[in-house]
Amino acid sequence: MDLFTLVRPEHLNQHGYLFGGCMLKWVDEYAWLAATREYPGYPLVTVAMNNIAFKHPVQNGSILRFNVIRERQGTTSVTYVVNVYADAPGAQKETVVFTTLVTFACVNALGKKRALPPTPPAH
Repeated sequence: MDLFTLVRPEHLNQHGYLFGGCMLKWVDEYAWLAATREYPGYPLVTVAMNNIAFKHPVQNGSILRFNVIRERQGTTSVTYVVNVYADAPGAQKETVVFTTLVTFACVNALGKKRALPPTPPAH
């Protein structure tokens, strides 16, 4: 699943580049959206992100593309790879600026882990 956002002035740090925290918020949110669409009716919570490393600074006005793909599924959890590409103003091509894995656990109403279906349910 591809999701997009535009980097605006309110997302910038004191050096004029995207705050890392904004990137992490979007990565978590967009991965959760993809997971929730694949597992409707199965409440999911974020339990892990790995390898938090920002590869390039992101300028104001960049269009970010978040490519979210299911990597693997366990009994109670599912992991997605998130690749973030920036299309800076005036750029001829996208640049990979961030990559991570995001893992979600399925929980019941009490917050205890619960099993996911063996394969994502059909919509």
